[in-house]
Amino acid sequence: MDDRRRQVFRDSHQDVETMRETPDTPQTRASAYRLAFVDGDFLCRDELRPVRLQLELLKPQMLLEEAGIESTIVLFGGARIPAPAERATARTQTLAELSHFYDEARRFSQLMTERSMAAGGGESVIVTGGGPGVMEAGNRGAADAGGKSIGLNIVLPHEQAPNEYVTPELCFNFHYFAIRKMHFLMRARAICCFPGGFGTLDEMFESLTLIQTGRMARIPFLLFGEKFWRSIINWEALAEAGTISDQDLELFRFVETAEEAVELIENWPLPETPRDHVPGRPDAG
Repeated sequence: MDDRRRQVFRDSHQDVETMRETPDTPQTRASAYRLAFVDGDFLCRDELRPVRLQLELLKPQMLLEEAGIESTIVLFGGARIPAPAERATARTQTLAELSHFYDEARRFSQLMTERSMAAGGGESVIVTGGGPGVMEAGNRGAADAGGKSIGLNIVLPHEQAPNEYVTPELCFNFHYFAIRKMHFLMRARAICCFPGGFGTLDEMFESLTLIQTGRMARIPFLLFGEKFWRSIINWEALAEAGTISDQDLELFRFVETAEEAVELIENWPLPETPRDHVPGRPDAG
């Protein structure tokens, strides 16, 4: 049926090209005359928000499938964490002290990418937010191994460009935070959280909530830097207060080094999942 449709109906690209040769008249210059699917002003109208949400979901999904990406290793972490060579430029002493996590993220991504490539390259592909700091380190480690990695960037009020280590054909840009976070988790085989700020905390807690509530299978969930995470979150106080259960503290593990993280991922005890649940994918349907 699809082949027959392609033969019977004119391709949309053909009409786009034809429109370039349309005579210039007051009628053809009017916005109403533009083809709807190439009319940026029309697509940006408030009424078209549902269409834009669907497009942001579909475009990365289709391109990742075409690239053979089956599963990912998610790296969340701060954009302000400097590389050790740049620690002297850090805004605070704490950021300078956290710079070694840049190297750990880079080393971890290299190790995981080497394993991914040995298995064919479609599984356990590194995905980051595509920005600087820990995100750059993650994409850089994959490049060190000669592999590919994904970057899920987002448009921000201040100028931001993807880091140079993201595989270009796997570098995406988003308008909606919600759809971006969904793409982080749809193919996740493991989640690694490095020190970071509001964005990292948002991503970490949403992921933990999905696992805690059973909307996502329990996958390896690693927090790099126990001292940092315990200094900003009193995990035990949440359990003692009863706002989370003692068992919820077992949803994640603290790690310090790339090698420790790799070992935990490879030996993570996975419980049985419901028959109708796809491991590693949030129930967004």
